[in-house]
Order: sequence, then structure tokens, then C-alpha cells
Amino acid sequence: MRRPAFNCSQTNVGEGGMNRREWLAMAGALGLSPAFVSAVQAAEGDAKAARDAYLYALPLIEMATTRARLLKNPGAAINALAHTRTLSDHKARWVTTPNNDTLYSSAFLDLTKGPVTLTIPSLGQRYYSVAVMDMFTNNNVVLSTRTVGGEGGTFTLVGPGQASSGPNPTRIATPHAWLLIRTLTDGGEDLVAAHKAQDGFSLKGPAGAPVAAYAARDAKPVDYFATARALLASNPAPPTDLRILKRTAAFLGAGPFDEAAAATGVQQARMITLLAQGRQTFINGWSSPRANLGDYGQDYVYRAIVALQGLGALPVAEAMYMKAAGDDGSGTFAGEGLYRLTLPAQLPLDGFWSLSMYEATADGQFFFTDNPIHRYTIGDRTKGLQRNADGSLDIWIGRSDPGGDKTANWLPAPAAGPFALYLRAYLPKAEMLDGRFRFPAIVKV
Repeated sequence: MRRPAFNCSQTNVGEGGMNRREWLAMAGALGLSPAFVSAVQAAEGDAKAARDAYLYALPLIEMATTRARLLKNPGAAINALAHTRTLSDHKARWVTTPNNDTLYSSAFLDLTKGPVTLTIPSLGQRYYSVAVMDMFTNNNVVLSTRTVGGEGGTFTLVGPGQASSGPNPTRIATPHAWLLIRTLTDGGEDLVAAHKAQDGFSLKGPAGAPVAAYAARDAKPVDYFATARALLASNPAPPTDLRILKRTAAFLGAGPFDEAAAATGVQQARMITLLAQGRQTFINGWSSPRANLGDYGQDYVYRAIVALQGLGALPVAEAMYMKAAGDDGSGTFAGEGLYRLTLPAQLPLDGFWSLSMYEATADGQFFFTDNPIHRYTIGDRTKGLQRNADGSLDIWIGRSDPGGDKTANWLPAPAAGPFALYLRAYLPKAEMLDGRFRFPAIVKV
């Protein structure tokens, strides 16, 4: 029997904000049967379980969707590196919030038939990072300028339950994973050298098995949860997740589940991800990533939000992703008029920084926006910027060219619609990591 799709949670029942105890008291006063009340409570519990199951599985769904998208490219294969030879621009839609500082190289891994060997070339002073993420989007290892150095090396990526043989064995938590390389380039003439750096990376291992087709995040609940169960079967969750898996077993386990409750719960989960921007904490107009970015533990909601808005994010020790508050604290700007960000001459970091402009999509993702000067970011390596006498930098943000001396430092906004601004700081120093350093606010002028 389909249970009634009521919501009697403490904060959502009734027009007047009636809490759970008051609702139950009213039900008794109205003579509603205990069976009816129990059915309402059960429906509420099922919807909550569906909501939690959707959020728990979202990172796996996004990883599988990205894998399928990338494997459609000519020559792409499991356990094989594919290189992007140009910096991301407004046409790049393969992953949300891409950067415009590094060339991407990536490979989806299948470790079920044995380890994969990764060789990192000697890159000297050129920044690079190799992040290996399990299917839950945790960074199991980051091999980079910071952690390995410019001389490179050879590393053996080992799946669960396999013998740790080979040079520098590194354990990966799930049999399938995503290896994502970032190689810094200034673009232009430097691209030739950057391509040579990319070509120095090598990946050797057994051929991977064909990948099944999976449903995406906007699929019907029955298809979404079927995909989630299949992905969990091939990528078992860690023991620390047993509690939530038990609570959501109807949706992520053997089932069965009530479709009406599933629809309600999925709708609630999607609203959580869409409204996440409005629940961030902004200090001086910027939000900082949580310390557990890229290694989420049991922070399933945050993990889901990052999977949707910033899939593949590095841990904070490698890069800080600062998001501007926007006009009203929602994390997006309406875009009317002109804005200014003034940055000091030096930021507390050992790497590089860039401010990126993104257009916001209806489903909560962010991509570069087309503009007349083909500029998607401004950073410490941007050519032609005009600095102030003290070395500080005024960045002018708006839909239209501000004209005059401001044009050199103009970051174009979308011609229409809301936009978001992210500031990336690679290899941040302690005062940035612990919050002692605060970025200046973006002001409307």
C-alpha cells in the first residue's frame, strides 16, 4: 500500500509552524486512528531516508556521469591518460567550475585486474598535481609539487585487497577511481613546453573492463537508485558508512521502497543542493572551503554539494577555493553595474592565484562565460594588468567594458543572467589556511 506523503517533521508541518508533538496531539484530538498516525510517521521516515540516500549516492553518480562523458572522446579508454591541450574556456562543459590556469590530463581507473603504475616526469619549477579520487570523490592521494617535488617519480596505485607490490605503492579505497592531473601553463608560447610536460606522464596497467551505462542525477528516482546500487556493488562503501547504509537500505540496498516517498525525498535532496549557496558562511564577503574538502568522512551533504558544484576539488593544503558572497549573500551576483576587487601586492601563498568568472546554471553548476575579449580569469600571471603604485591590483568586474585605464583589468561578466566568482589560491600559507588573512570584499561602484 502506498503510504500518505505527509511531512510531520518538527519544522515543516502546518502553515503555522506546528511542531511534531503539537501535530500528534492535534491528531489525537481529531480522533485520527493510531494506524493513520503511524502511516504518516512512516511516510515521513521513508522520505527522509530517500533524501539521505540521494545525497549519499550523488558523488558516485557524478563520477560515473563524468566517466561516461569523457570516455566518449576519440581514443579514450579506461586506464589510459587523455590530455586536454588547451586551457578551459566557455565551451568546456565536461566538469563544473573548471580552472583556466592548468591543462587537465585524466584517466578513469579500473584496478580490479591489478595495480596501475603512474610515472611523473621531472618538471622542475612547473607546478603540477596528480589527484587520485575514489568513487566517493575522496582524494586518496595527491602527488604534486608540494608533496613530491619537481623531480617526479614512479608510483603504484593499488586497489582494495591487492598486494602492495611495485614502487611507492599507494592504496586506493575503491576498485574504480579518477586520476586527474593539473599542469600549470601561461598559455600562448608556453603551451609547447606544457604539452611536453603532459606527455612525460605515463600510466601503465591492465586493460579495463567496459563501463556500463548509468542514470544521471536528474533521472527518475527508481533509475537513480538502481544506478546507485550498481555503483555501490562495484565500489563498496567503507565500514564507517554502515550506519547510513542501514538507514537507507530500502533505497541503496535490496529494497523495496515506496515510490511516492522516494519522489518526495529526492525533491528535498535536490532543493538542498540548489539552496546550498544560500547557507554558506561568508566572512568579509568570501566563503572558505571546509577543512575536510576532498576527504569528507561522514560529511555526506557537503560531499554531495561539492560533487555538484566543484567535482574534483583538491584538498585545502593544495588549493583554497574562495567563493564570493554575491549581491545578497547567496553566492551569485545579479550583474548590473560595475564591481571592484582590490587585492594586495602579495598574497600569502607559495603557488599562484586566479579569480574566475562563471555563469550560473539552473541546476547549480558553474561554467566559464563567453565574452568579447576571451578572458575567463585574472591572476598573478595575467599579462598586461595595471597595478597601483603600492603594487595592489584593482580588478573591475562587469558586463560592459569599464573603459579607460580600467579596461586592462576588466573581468567580463555574462551578457545576461547571474554569475559567480571563485578565487583559487594554490599552495596557501598557514595564515590563509587558518583564516588570519582575509580577502578584501568585492564592492559595487
